[in-house]
Amino acid sequence: MFKKVLIANRGEIALRVIRACKDLGIKTVAIYSTADRESLHVQYADEAYCIGAPLPSSSYLKAFNIITIAEIAGADAIHPGAGFLSEDAQFAEICEAHNISFIGPSVDHLRQMGNKAEARSAATKAGLKLVPGSRNSFRNRRNKKRGVIETVEEATKIAEQIGYPVGIKAVAGGGGRGIRIAQNSNSLQNLFHTAKSEAEAAFGNGDVYVEKWIQNARHVEVQVLGDNHGNIVHLGDRECSIQRKRQKLIEEATSPSLPEKVRTEIWKAALKACRSIRYRNAGTVEFVVDENDNFYFLEMNTRIQVEHTISEMITGIDLVKEQIRLASGEKLMYTQSNIKFTGHAIECRINAEDPDNNFAPSPGVIQRCLLPGGIGIRMDTHIYTGYTIPPYYDSLIGKLVAYGDDRSEAVARMSRALSELTIEGIKTTTSLHQRIMEDNRFLNGIVYTNFLDKLSN
Repeated sequence: MFKKVLIANRGEIALRVIRACKDLGIKTVAIYSTADRESLHVQYADEAYCIGAPLPSSSYLKAFNIITIAEIAGADAIHPGAGFLSEDAQFAEICEAHNISFIGPSVDHLRQMGNKAEARSAATKAGLKLVPGSRNSFRNRRNKKRGVIETVEEATKIAEQIGYPVGIKAVAGGGGRGIRIAQNSNSLQNLFHTAKSEAEAAFGNGDVYVEKWIQNARHVEVQVLGDNHGNIVHLGDRECSIQRKRQKLIEEATSPSLPEKVRTEIWKAALKACRSIRYRNAGTVEFVVDENDNFYFLEMNTRIQVEHTISEMITGIDLVKEQIRLASGEKLMYTQSNIKFTGHAIECRINAEDPDNNFAPSPGVIQRCLLPGGIGIRMDTHIYTGYTIPPYYDSLIGKLVAYGDDRSEAVARMSRALSELTIEGIKTTTSLHQRIMEDNRFLNGIVYTNFLDKLSN
C-alpha cells in the first residue's frame, strides 16, 4: 500500500480523496493555486504546496510542477481526482517515468478509451451496439483515423444516410463539451466547422465524428472496477438523464426508467466491453437509451465520476478506497455475487450558477452556509461560511446525496435536505432541484436528457 499520496485536484473531490487516504492510513499532499489558499482540502491534508496562479493552465494543469512537488514531498502515488489530469495519458506516462504510481487506469487504456473514435472501435469489437454514424470500420484515407470525418462533404453524406438530426462530436470531448446538433443540411454546413474549431481550442484536437442524435434519449451508465489480475465487476447502473447544457445535474442509482431485463443486459454489455480490453481500476461505461429501450454504447470515462457517491450508497463500497487499493496492485475484494444493491440513492449537483439566467456562473463570497443532515443524507463539499468561490474553475461546489429504502423515501429525504440547505451570497442550483423534486414526470421516473426544456416554472 502507498505511504503518501499527492492529490492533483481541488475542491470537493480533493477533499473526498484525502478522506479516503486517511481511512487507509495514508499521508496526503495537497496542491493549490493562489485562489484556493483557503480551501478545505488545503487545510485537511497533511501537507500542502502552492502550485501556481489561479488559471488551471498556470496551476492544476502544470504536470512538471506537480511531479516536482510529489518528489519533494516524497509521494509514491498521485490521485488525479476527477477532471484536470484524470484522463490525461501523457500525465500518467510522466508519473510512471518518475516511479510515481498513477491512481487510475493504464496509459494504454487512457489513450484507447479517452479517444471516442477508438473507444467506439473497441466497443464494436466487443459486440456492443453503437448509435448509427460514421462507422468505426471507416478510416479517413489521408489520416487513417477511425470514424473521423474531415470534410463537410463527408459529414453530409453520413447525415443523409442516417437521417437528421445528427450530432457532430469532438473525438477528444468530455463533460458535455464539444457537441453540436445539426437539424438539417444547412445547419450542418454551419456547425461542422464550428465544432472542429471549438474541439481544437478546448481539447487541442480538432477531430470530430458524426452520429445520429436520438430524440428523447436517456443517459444510463454502469460503474465498473477492475484489478491487475483480470477480474472485473460492476456496481450497478446510474440514471444521468437530467442535464443542463448537456452536463449532468441529477443522478440516481439505480435507474428508475429501465425494465429489469434491459438493466441486466446493460450490465452485461459494460462488463463485456471492459473484459475485452482487460480494463483496470475504476471506470464508467456510458450508454444512450432510446424510447423503445434500445441501448447503444456512448463512451467510457476512465476515472472516478462526480456521481460515484450514489453507487457507494447502494452498495456500501468506498470507490475511492478501491481505486487506491487497485492501483497499489491488490486484487478486487469482491466477486460479482458479493455485491448487493440495497435501496435507492439520488445526487443533486449543487453548482454556483444562476438557473434563472441560463446557468450563468455565480462566484463570490458565501455569507452564510448551513448544510443539511439527518438519516440518509450525505453532503460532499468544500465550502463554508466566509469561503470565496473563485471564478476560474468548474462551478460544482457540492454534491447533495439522499438515500432511502426505496425511491419515494429517497425523493422525500432529498426534498427535505434541499429545504435545509442554506447558501447565501451567491446563486446556486438548489431552487431548481427543489422544483424538479416536485415535478410529476420526475416523481414517476420519466426522465430524458431534454427534461429541463419542459420543466414548468
